[in-house]
Amino acid sequence: MNRENFDREMMKMVEPNSNLPLMEIGLIRDIMLKEEKAAMTLIATEQEQEQGIIETRQQQIEQMLRSLGITDIHFRIKTVSAEEKQNIITRAQEMKRSASRPITKAAAQNPFPISPLVKQGVRFIAVASGKGGVGKSTVTLHLARSLQKAGKNVGIIDADIYGFSIPDMMGIYEKPEPTNNRPTPLKKDGIQVISTGFFVKDNNPVLWRGPRLGRMLSSFLNDVKWESLDYMLIDLPPGTGDIALAVHQMIPECLEIIVTTPQSTAAVVAERAGLMALQTNHRILGVVENMSYYEDDSGTKHYIFGKDGGKKLADQLRTSLLARIPIIPEDGESTKSTILSTIYDELAQHIIRSTSN
Repeated sequence: MNRENFDREMMKMVEPNSNLPLMEIGLIRDIMLKEEKAAMTLIATEQEQEQGIIETRQQQIEQMLRSLGITDIHFRIKTVSAEEKQNIITRAQEMKRSASRPITKAAAQNPFPISPLVKQGVRFIAVASGKGGVGKSTVTLHLARSLQKAGKNVGIIDADIYGFSIPDMMGIYEKPEPTNNRPTPLKKDGIQVISTGFFVKDNNPVLWRGPRLGRMLSSFLNDVKWESLDYMLIDLPPGTGDIALAVHQMIPECLEIIVTTPQSTAAVVAERAGLMALQTNHRILGVVENMSYYEDDSGTKHYIFGKDGGKKLADQLRTSLLARIPIIPEDGESTKSTILSTIYDELAQHIIRSTSN
């Protein structure tokens, strides 16, 4: 199944009043494609169902899917009020208008050069969150390992200036040595890493702001002597500050993954990071919900931090929920650790498929 063909055909199906694609504004959600199978959720009012409008829509989509070679098709119908549906459409229209405007005068001027790594075909993925403590760096590291396991050359830029943790998580305690007066990333488990932590004495806090932060990121992208790369993961600071803006300026084609927990407050602030990506025309690959649940020895799942915050955030940003990551202690059983590894391996494969030409 060619996802590009699917997306192109689905974008032809529009909501009649707004003339916006149903998939783009979130009236078609939870799309799952696998070989000859497809499943999705259609959002509809009771009136649309009674008048047969949703049935006609199903028939149109099914006809399109069959023309693409998909034979096993499943629809789920989610009923909403007319007011809820209008809110979905209005929100999508506002986000679309916002995405067409420059974020700030400074962003439009773009004082930083675009990284030459972009021209080399490196695929950049920024891992963002709205607040700290949601496991963004953990997601970055595990994803990098799964991409490397899949045969990809992977680098990590630990750009979380005020909370750099990647070197410690990877067990890297030495400092990089320059080659021909150029910084060289350190390599651990086949992954190339550069971090602010490499250039900070002891554990002193970083007291940088504004242009200095941008210059640091520019140096990581342009001055560091990277080996051949397929993917570069950028562990962003939480929020929408200077570093996040610099990434948008220097790497126009950067993709983004938004990390949140199931808590509603975490999802609300994470939405701002997602809206910044949309506002600067960056493509959001999807949402990863971390700390989704804890599964005890009996197999019962305990939703310690609430439930479905990641799904709600994905719906708000008109994107997909890529993964739900369970809580597994570091000294957890090997079987549970294997489950975690499997989730990240599947996430890596999804990203490889989504970013392949």
